[in-house]
Amino acid sequence: MTTQYYTGPNYGGRFLGFLLALVLGAAAFAVFARHETTGRAGRMVARITGRGASSDNSLPAVVQKMQRLGRMQTSVYSLDTMVADGLSVGTAPGAPGGDRILLVVHGASVAGVDMAQLKPEDVRIDASTHTIHVTLPPAQIFSTKLDDQRTRLVERSSGLLVPMGQALGPATRARAQDQMQQTALGDGILDAARANARASVSALLSSLGFEQVDVK
Repeated sequence: MTTQYYTGPNYGGRFLGFLLALVLGAAAFAVFARHETTGRAGRMVARITGRGASSDNSLPAVVQKMQRLGRMQTSVYSLDTMVADGLSVGTAPGAPGGDRILLVVHGASVAGVDMAQLKPEDVRIDASTHTIHVTLPPAQIFSTKLDDQRTRLVERSSGLLVPMGQALGPATRARAQDQMQQTALGDGILDAARANARASVSALLSSLGFEQVDVK
């Protein structure tokens, strides 16, 4: 059984406001950067975007700028999942010495796009119309981590041979992580990660001076 707490564009519900401000700020900066090419403002834009007085928007330079973004973590899926596991110590499975637990495990899957995987053939530039077309690398889950402090023991039955304080080892954790990841995938975490990556890369390319940006 899984209980979904949040699936969305970024780092949990408390960061939605931050994400919105970030996207709006990026859009505003893109407009500012496109027009400011001289003076102190122009130097500031050049320092941030890496473009000089005459911006190097050649294919190799632009690909390198995007590759520098690295592993963009653009979506987080947080949930609870119920995990049952059993352990036998020095006995056959199901013997009186066995130990069985039922846990509600809390964790989160983090997804995004690894821009270091971007290849030159994934980018097309039309200098005459200041147009760029980019095909992003596939979205992927970077990690699935458990929060031990928010994990709850629902039920435990212990045989005589198993101390109550004994940990069940990595098998239960691995099973919980797999359940969480499969649930996140089924609920569209990769679609959300890709959509947010497209927005971030589009803002970057607009700030470099491209008037038409197509990121897919």
